[in-house]
Amino acid sequence: MGGQRGAYARGLARRDEIIDGAVELFGRIGYRNATILDIATHVGISRTGLLHHFASKEALLKAILARRDSEDIERFGTSDDPLSDLRNLVTLVRHNASIPNLVDLFAVLSAEAADPAHPAHDYFVRRYERARAAMRAALARARDARLLVPDVDIDHESRALVALLDGLQVQWLLAPHEVDMADELAVQLRKLLLVPLEPAS
Repeated sequence: MGGQRGAYARGLARRDEIIDGAVELFGRIGYRNATILDIATHVGISRTGLLHHFASKEALLKAILARRDSEDIERFGTSDDPLSDLRNLVTLVRHNASIPNLVDLFAVLSAEAADPAHPAHDYFVRRYERARAAMRAALARARDARLLVPDVDIDHESRALVALLDGLQVQWLLAPHEVDMADELAVQLRKLLLVPLEPAS
């Protein structure tokens, strides 16, 4: 029984290594340009060994996207504080600065996935729908608590803030020492609020 558990744990660890290697490679040369053999070589296993864990490059891509979503959900919690969602978003963006390979990958993939034939096209359509909806809900909580400046169009602002985040990611990837994504987002959020974004100490 212990041997089975050990083999299972090793299998999960190997899957994580493959995902990490694919994130780096996809972010560097693009999903379309990377082959299964490229990924296997990059990770240091055989093509057959990689296919044992992921039946196809598309299956590997789906695993990457699923892991990113689950990690974001874990970090983007909420509380009774009507500004908690906005504060947590700034925290999440600050965390993203610690995972440049993943940010790079998503910047590349989101551009590639504009093609309806791309395997991640539907995923990114849904992801942007969710992002706009989450941003709108966060702004609506602040509005309902009378914490937003008067006459804020939260539909417009939710789209604008999601677009801001995308643009900041690209600028940060190109000049990480000159652009602070979380600080820039916080500046924009403060312009919409009647109270400080940061919790009282």
